[in-house]
Amino acid sequence: MSITAQAGATTAPAAGPTVLGWFEPGTDAWHAARANGIGGSEIAAVVGLSPYESRFSLWHRKKGVIGPVEESEEMYWGKEHEPAICRRFAREHPEWFVRGAFTYAHPDRPWQIANPDRNLWPTDSHIDDRIPAAVLEAKTARDDTGWGKDGSDDIPVHYRSQALWYMDVTGARRAFVAVLIAGSEYREYTVDFDEAEAQLLRDAGARFMDDLARGNRPDIDGHSATYQAIREIPDGLDPVDVEIGTALRDRFYAAQDAAWAAEDELTACKGELLDAIGTGQRAVCERQRIATRTVRDGSTYSLMPARTRRNAR
Repeated sequence: MSITAQAGATTAPAAGPTVLGWFEPGTDAWHAARANGIGGSEIAAVVGLSPYESRFSLWHRKKGVIGPVEESEEMYWGKEHEPAICRRFAREHPEWFVRGAFTYAHPDRPWQIANPDRNLWPTDSHIDDRIPAAVLEAKTARDDTGWGKDGSDDIPVHYRSQALWYMDVTGARRAFVAVLIAGSEYREYTVDFDEAEAQLLRDAGARFMDDLARGNRPDIDGHSATYQAIREIPDGLDPVDVEIGTALRDRFYAAQDAAWAAEDELTACKGELLDAIGTGQRAVCERQRIATRTVRDGSTYSLMPARTRRNAR
């Protein structure tokens, strides 16, 4: 999936990006280096494409109102698998030098931060620590939902945003994304720099930083990260009644009624679907996976949909 925008002037850093240092991901120093800017894993939230973070929650993290994102099991294992995935890429591509990368900032936009997993240079060229020829990102995924044909540029859009952000900062004009799917399937994807898409991300990033500086809080949306952020913001509990408007009351009642009705309908659909597939593992329609059934102690344990909120947005 592409990110479309009006094309602007190319702003690749001619002299290379500013090197902020080398930091272990997730450490206090790593968070501090990114605190006053937007990193590659954050830009998707700024443009409303992240399944993990919303513009609202990111704004409050940058303001220091809520803490950093806590490391999930998915994040932990992604970090653990990263070196192995990068080694596999290096073995598959002897034409590239594969080296660790620093944390960088764009020389003209110091709030634009990049922390690629690896930098790449052709083996027949000179290695310049500041300006890589390409960057490499290592990912893990539970299944291939959102991932297209091996060798294409068809990757989840939030990862595409990250790759474009890193290229824009470092001056690289190609990004490789290597992914380990379900713990055993290795695939590679190639994303080439697109000036129009990069311009959209830059402009959105600049507006976000301006909103931070001016204290313009983003609107509340339906992202789960927004709700979680709102839950974290209040400190303490005052045993008082707070009067709200009738419009908000009616909207809440209507949404609650709709959610209950949808829950009943979903339960009925899941029952019919399980009944239809019997002892099968997966439900498919026109060769498209619909849901996967898991079993424990001989009985169905869960029915996981292939189409989630993440890929339905």
